[in-house]
Amino acid sequence: MDSETKVCQNCQKDFIIEPEDFNFYKKIKVPPPTWCPECRMVKRMNFRNERSLYKRKCNLCKKTIISIYAEESPINVFCQDCWWGDSWDPFSFGSDYDFSKNFFVQLKDLYNKVPQMSLFNTNPVNSDYCNFSAENKNCYLLFGSKNDENVLYSSNSSFMKDSLDISISKKLELCYEDIQCENSNRLFFSKNSDNCVDSYFLYECKNCTNCFGCTNLKNKQYCFFNKQMKREEYLATIQNLNLGSYDSLQKNKDKFKDLYLNSIHRHSLLINTKECTGNNIRNARNCKYCFDVLGNDSENSKYTTHSVLGVKDSYDNYGMSKAESVYETIALGFESNENSDYKFSFFIKDSSDISYSINCSGSIHLFACVGLRNKSYCILNHQYTKEQYEELVPKIIKHMNDMPYLDTKGRIYQYGEFFPTELSPFCYNETIAQEYFPLTKEEALKQGYQWKDAEERNYTLDIKTTDIPDNIQDVDESILGKVIECEHQGKCNEQCTEAFKIIAPELQFYQRMNLPLPHLCPNCRHYQRLKQRNPLKLWHRACMCEKTTHTHIGKCPVEFETSYAPERPEIIYCERCYQQEIY
Repeated sequence: MDSETKVCQNCQKDFIIEPEDFNFYKKIKVPPPTWCPECRMVKRMNFRNERSLYKRKCNLCKKTIISIYAEESPINVFCQDCWWGDSWDPFSFGSDYDFSKNFFVQLKDLYNKVPQMSLFNTNPVNSDYCNFSAENKNCYLLFGSKNDENVLYSSNSSFMKDSLDISISKKLELCYEDIQCENSNRLFFSKNSDNCVDSYFLYECKNCTNCFGCTNLKNKQYCFFNKQMKREEYLATIQNLNLGSYDSLQKNKDKFKDLYLNSIHRHSLLINTKECTGNNIRNARNCKYCFDVLGNDSENSKYTTHSVLGVKDSYDNYGMSKAESVYETIALGFESNENSDYKFSFFIKDSSDISYSINCSGSIHLFACVGLRNKSYCILNHQYTKEQYEELVPKIIKHMNDMPYLDTKGRIYQYGEFFPTELSPFCYNETIAQEYFPLTKEEALKQGYQWKDAEERNYTLDIKTTDIPDNIQDVDESILGKVIECEHQGKCNEQCTEAFKIIAPELQFYQRMNLPLPHLCPNCRHYQRLKQRNPLKLWHRACMCEKTTHTHIGKCPVEFETSYAPERPEIIYCERCYQQEIY
């Protein structure tokens, strides 16, 4: 079969379906998509609220809880204890399929009725303010992470201890403001660096100790802005930097930015991969247009983002552990099976053969179900025999095509499309869609998304940004509980909380590590780290290397797909030229 050009029914731009894609769709028995890959991704992201937390009442026990659903949400919200308890029956909300009504209308009605967990937070220990997380201890405002201890204000980072403000990282200890780093200790303000100790402001460094402001180094020690020093000279230089001062730290951050922009950059971070395109992929084969695919032995997947334990034979997913044969899903649980066979679903774990379902676990053969545990052969939370189920599902699929859902923008949803955005209980700017594809309120409403206006906050500020002590040496416990103004003052588009407080373990960390107090609220700090990461997009470019000492003659002829847009200032090399220059 040849490749085919389609027009996205959402953005009206052309996109290509390759022969390998048609083979995948045929294998899992779904029609080809009518939305382009990026629009499909944004649609899924509209169903994942990670960071917008609210105080509200549990609809069953009436206790005050923390939830991703605001009080005014139509969702029936239970606290963790009530949801996992035996006082309610998800079958009591079920119904027979009604062929006189649209499929998605029936599913939305069920979604609004069946109780939903206030947070996706598995087995927390003193970690109540965490979401899409599991097995964490003494953590606060931690999202999309597992097996962390004493970690604050971080996201998509696991197996860490005693660290703050970390993104997309693993196995860090006593670290701060790192992005995409692994196996490091006392590493600060660094990016794409592994196995580093006692270092600041590193980029693409490996196995480095006592280095400051360095890029593209391997197995180095006592380097200062890529200059080799003797031990005594280096230690004296660092001592004179006064890193406990916010002003001094900012000056060094600006100096490092200049070095970073003038350094060479590999076109994509592809470690131990074969025939892969995307960024931050490790131990994978034939994974195309994928991002943050980690773990081991990922293969034959496409348009998938943030897989932490390996993914196989899967397309169009965000947020999963170990999964296989999965299509158009978001936020699969850490306990997912290897042979999952999930389609068009949200937060499914330890199950198999699940379609158009939400928050189900330990189940098999579900279609359009919500909140089921350890069930099989169910449709709209109604129990069927195996024979009845296998007879009814094809009829429902035909009905979805004969009576498609039409949203307010005229977009058509038949079988093979993820949930219409109008089914999401969240507004665009409550979800990760705003993080990766930011919109203004006007842009979001124009595209048919919901928008949540900022709540009026009646903070009485104790400390304005300009009055925050410059040096951590001048801060004591009297700062705890004080309302501190965020430097952005709510004027950004970054879910700014306008003010924040310093909590006791946070202050102890800053004092121990000799780090100044932050000037931004946790949400704005999170967005600043996001800005340092490349987008979830690819551009076709050529290597910029013109070194005569490399294997090519003249300008390197290698072309590739990269997440560095053509207009960006970085110097981009292919993998071979990068390795020849660095190692």
